[in-house]
Parts: sequence; structure tokens; C-alpha cells
Amino acid sequence: MRTYRNPVIGGFHPDPSVCRVGEDYYLVCSSFEYFPGVPIFHSRDLVHWRQIGNVLDRPSQLRLPPEAVASGGIFAPTIRHHDGLFYMITTNVSEGGNFLVTAERPEGPWSDPVWIDLPRVDPSLAWDDAGDCWLTTSGPRLARIDPASGEVLEGPVDIWPGTGGKYPEAPHLFHVGGWWYLLLSEGGTERGHAVSIARARSPRGPFEPGPVNPILTHRGTPRPIQSTGHADLVCAPDGTWWMILLGARPRGYSPEFQVLGRETFLVPVEWVDGWPVAGPVEERHPAPAAWHPLPPPPVRDDFDGPGLAPCWISVRSRPDGSWSLTERPGRLTLHATGPTLDRPGHTFFGRRQQHHDCRVSARLDPDPGRAGLSVRLDEAHHYDLEVSGGEASVIARIGPLRQVVARRPVDPGPLTLTVHCRTADPLPPSVTSAAEAGAGPVGVGARGPDTIAFSAGGVLLAELDGRYLSTEVATGFTGRVIGMYVTEGSASFDWFDYEGTDDEPVLPVA
Repeated sequence: MRTYRNPVIGGFHPDPSVCRVGEDYYLVCSSFEYFPGVPIFHSRDLVHWRQIGNVLDRPSQLRLPPEAVASGGIFAPTIRHHDGLFYMITTNVSEGGNFLVTAERPEGPWSDPVWIDLPRVDPSLAWDDAGDCWLTTSGPRLARIDPASGEVLEGPVDIWPGTGGKYPEAPHLFHVGGWWYLLLSEGGTERGHAVSIARARSPRGPFEPGPVNPILTHRGTPRPIQSTGHADLVCAPDGTWWMILLGARPRGYSPEFQVLGRETFLVPVEWVDGWPVAGPVEERHPAPAAWHPLPPPPVRDDFDGPGLAPCWISVRSRPDGSWSLTERPGRLTLHATGPTLDRPGHTFFGRRQQHHDCRVSARLDPDPGRAGLSVRLDEAHHYDLEVSGGEASVIARIGPLRQVVARRPVDPGPLTLTVHCRTADPLPPSVTSAAEAGAGPVGVGARGPDTIAFSAGGVLLAELDGRYLSTEVATGFTGRVIGMYVTEGSASFDWFDYEGTDDEPVLPVA
């Protein structure tokens, strides 16, 4: 039997939403403080996904002010297709609230925002047989709206509080077999995350809870996939049902640390006595009937094309004068817009880390600026491999502390920089308790999720414990992003390599 491996989209791709048009599936994820926003993917089988763009790819659609906090910005998009038009609705918690955009093609262009004067987050859309458009938000609350103007026509009203878990969120309505089903996540997006279900004859309710709630959760289990929730449902052409949801894969010693962020997982759904049943989410599942593999993504980006691949993201904004592919053809040239990565307003081009074990390299001509590679969670949690003034250095920023942990002279001219993330060796078999672990000679990174090594010109400069670049330390909703930066003058990058060195999946890029 053919099987697929979870996650189907690795790395920081949380809050997934999916829709099907014919035999094609389209999926969007949260992007928080990064620009462009809301990555969009295409698949023919729900397993193999290719990023085809970003829904919010211009400043008129996405404003993230300099004061926008890390893990602010764009929360929890929903994608739907109705009467020949694609809709994406989301919340910019840093500027403006809830809005929707539309497109005739999923690749875009997508419209400028239509704002909706309703509070709360996690908006979702559904249409009834009369053509009325229903908007649900966290709570959950229900309103009837005009999607063309954003006008609220009815409501909002509370419809079902869930089963008592905190933060009832990610409500999606589905009209199946004469019933309106309300899919809801609750318990928080951490280890207590869960998915519940209720149904009614009308979107207005009253809603009755399912006979067994939650219908999916991994809380309190030893499963390697945790924090399962924030789900969406889709029906395949063959009539089978599937759930797309987020989860996390914490690693290391207790309490374990997630460094890739919340990822996108897939699980089959069965209908039993009129109710959907899903889970648990395994690392391997029997595959859907359709099977359309994609070629592996290229390891190297040579920056030879007319534009950037859609996987590249920047922090809050990407000013026109901060970068160029034509100034030095075949290279990405960056110009400093701020003096430090420790505060907003800097030039950074990164991509999501999608494997626990990976190797990233870039060919840098400092030109003669201050530039390098950074492994980033936010302004207060990042490791940098920096070149300036004939010297390469490794800098660790952990909360209020910033320290240069290694430096060495380097020759002038182009230099290859390498960051290698590798999972830590397991604890020695003799270590059976926290007390023994603390007393024994446990090596660097042996209790954390991974070790991050930094090399310049083929020479190892430092190895740092990866736990300090994890959600459990930094807090927030994102995952690691690895990329190129400049904080003084200009710098050019001839190429950038990203290679997963384990067997976990990684999505191809356009």
C-alpha cells in the first residue's frame, strides 16, 4: 500500500486552510510578521505541494508597521472558492483587523483588501444555497456579510462555545448532507490543542455537540507529533474526506523544544453515524487515491531569474531600494536599511527551516559591508554568522544577552558561509532521570533539540545549542527562518543553498 509521510508541508507553515477546485487543491498558511504574506500552495493529491506564490505580495495589501511585534501581523487565513472566484480572508492584528481579498486565479493577482468591521480573529467564509455568505470568527461568532463590500448584514452572534477548552478558535462551517457542521479548535495552540465538532440544521444554530469530542487531539500522549489542531476539511473527487491541520514535532530533553514552528499535517477522515472522525495523526498514513509526486526542489538558488522565488520572506517590509537582482546580474544584492538585527527595520531575506537536520550555505561578497547568515526566531532570539572588516564572527542574541562567541580573520573577497543544523545525539543509555542528566557529562546540545554549527571558508567557528532558538524559549507563533542579511553598506550573494539532510519532506518552490 502506498503511504505518505507527515508533515506534508514541513517547517513554519501553521494554521492551514484548504479548498478544492476540480482535481486541484489550494492551501494557505499564516505568515505573521513576514512579508510577503500568506503563502499559497497547489497540489493534485493533498500530499505533494508546491508554493505558487504569496497572496499578499504588495504593500497595498499588507502593511506591517515597524512597531508590529514579532508573531503579530497576519493570523490564520481561510481560502475558499465560490462562483468562479477565489476568496482569502484573514486578520492583520497589527494594522486594520479582518479583511478579504479575491482572485480569478490562485496565482493571482489578488485584489486589494475589502475590510470587514468585525472584531476577533480566525475568520472563515461559507455560502448557503440561497447565496448568502456567512462569516465565522473565533469565539465562535457568526455574521452574514456582503463579501463584495464587507458590509455586515446580520449579527454577529455567538453560536457554540465549544466543550470548555480555552481559546475556541479556527471555526469553519461545512454544509454536508443537510447539516451545517462547525469544526472548532480549542485548548490553545500548544500541547493542549484539540479539534471539536458540532452541527445544526441552519448556520444560525442551535448547534449540538458531537457525541465524542474532541474528535482529534494528541494532548497527554507520547506521540512525536503534538499540538494538533486548527483544522480544515476537504472532500476529494473520489468522495473520501481529509483533514488538514497544524502540529508540532518537539525534540530534545523534557520539556522538549519545537524549533521548526507549527507545520502542516494531513489525516484521513471517516464519517460514522453522521459525524466526522479523524486521527490520530501518524508519521505515515495510507495515501489518497490520487498520487502526483513533484520533482525535488533545487538545492541552490543562483538568483539568475527575473524575480525572487516565492519562498523568500523579509521581516515586516521589503523596501524597493533594499535589494536588487539586476545591480549585479546573477547575484542578490542587499543594501542596509537598519544597523542591527536586534530591532525592527533591517534588511533580511530568509526562508523557512523545514528539516530538523539541514545544511545552509551562501557565497557572500561583503562589498565591503557588514553582512552574513542569520538563524532567526525574532529580534531577541537569533544566531548570526557575520563578516565585516576582514573578520568573520558568530553572534548569539538570546533574550537580553548579546555576545560574540567566536571570531577569526578571513581573506578579502567572496567567502562561503555555512550553517549546519543537526539533531543532538540522544542521551546516554545510563541517563534515566533528570538528576542523573544534570550530574553527568552531557555534551553541548545533548539535552536540546539540535546543535547549530557555523563555518566560514570551510573553518568551523562555533557550535551553539539550538534550544535557545525554540518556541519554548522565545515564545510566539513562528518557527526558525534562515537567511541573508546586511546591516551596514551593501553585500552581494552569488548563491544560496538549502539542503535537508534527513528524510523529512520539503516543499518544492516555483
